[in-house]
Amino acid sequence: LAPSGPPRRVSMREHMAIDVSPGPIRPIRLISDYFPHFYPFAEHTLRTPEPQPAVTPAPQPQPDPEPEGDSDDSTSLGTLEFTLLFDADNSALHCTAHRAKGLKPPASGSVDTYVKANLLPGASKASQLRTRTVRGTRGPVWEETLTYHGFTRQDAGRKTLRLCVCEDPRLRRRRRAPPLGELRVPLRKLVPNRARSFDVCLEKRKLTKRPKSLDTARGMSLYEEEEVEAAGEERGRILLSLCYSSRRGGLLVAVLRCAHLAPMDANGYSDPFVRLFLHPNVGKRSKYKTSVRKKTLNPEFNEEFFYAGPREELAQKTLLVSVWDHDLGTADDFIGGVQLSSQAGGERQWHWCECLGRSDHRLELWHPLDGVSLQLSD
Repeated sequence: LAPSGPPRRVSMREHMAIDVSPGPIRPIRLISDYFPHFYPFAEHTLRTPEPQPAVTPAPQPQPDPEPEGDSDDSTSLGTLEFTLLFDADNSALHCTAHRAKGLKPPASGSVDTYVKANLLPGASKASQLRTRTVRGTRGPVWEETLTYHGFTRQDAGRKTLRLCVCEDPRLRRRRRAPPLGELRVPLRKLVPNRARSFDVCLEKRKLTKRPKSLDTARGMSLYEEEEVEAAGEERGRILLSLCYSSRRGGLLVAVLRCAHLAPMDANGYSDPFVRLFLHPNVGKRSKYKTSVRKKTLNPEFNEEFFYAGPREELAQKTLLVSVWDHDLGTADDFIGGVQLSSQAGGERQWHWCECLGRSDHRLELWHPLDGVSLQLSD
């Protein structure tokens, strides 16, 4: 029978003294057994976990190196296959772009791509080459070779080749977009006259913050690409061919081509031509000029000029070669020059003396251009 009278009150001290321990606590093997997922049409039950025997985990398959989803890894941008060859005998660097795989354009669907190459450090457009555009695929195949003429061993020791896979905005009437990916190869690792193949993952574009010393005009970006040439670098280079013809009794000077010229026009290019002057002038024709090549920093001339005279007389003279930018209505801009003589020193002296010392022997040599115009009086 229940006791009569008012219910007994239990103090807090007495309540805390009551043994309410449920017993030993068992370890939880699977937390999902106590917090099951909610399924609207399934009966809710609380399954008691059962001990599971130890099982050796089976080996998992390796993940796909090119995942389909977005990722922060560089492999999500795709890969580029290419081959480099430093032809030391002809002073040329050959870059063959083979194919790209797994490109990830910003927009869905197909993409029209090409490969753009730059030599760093250096002026952007002076060393910029590009392949043709391959349309409508994320795995384009170019199989096209880009050649840098006038590439010397000194360039291989200090230059880096940057390759960018870009989307062509002209074919789809879009605004110019950043590259889909880029990579950089230090050229000092190349072995002369030995081809080397690469299959490299593309990375995101690298930008550097502009120095505070530059003018921060309205609209100017705070970041610039790492392709500005350091102060004091060469203004370009020229390939000259010299040959003393015993049959004609004079010196044949061929202006073959120029490479990596400094841009002088507002569009980032120049309209170059070459002037030749044999000093001192003794009344015979001593000044020549090539034709003008429009809007290029790597012109090809292949024009030959003749200076009559015996070798002993020519050996006492100086050949001044200068490269200019042609301007309409204003004075032409000086780009750079080089002088060849028996007192010039270095490869310039060797080229001049070796040519005059051996008849009917053609010598071709690249010469860097000086930025100071030399004024020679008659």
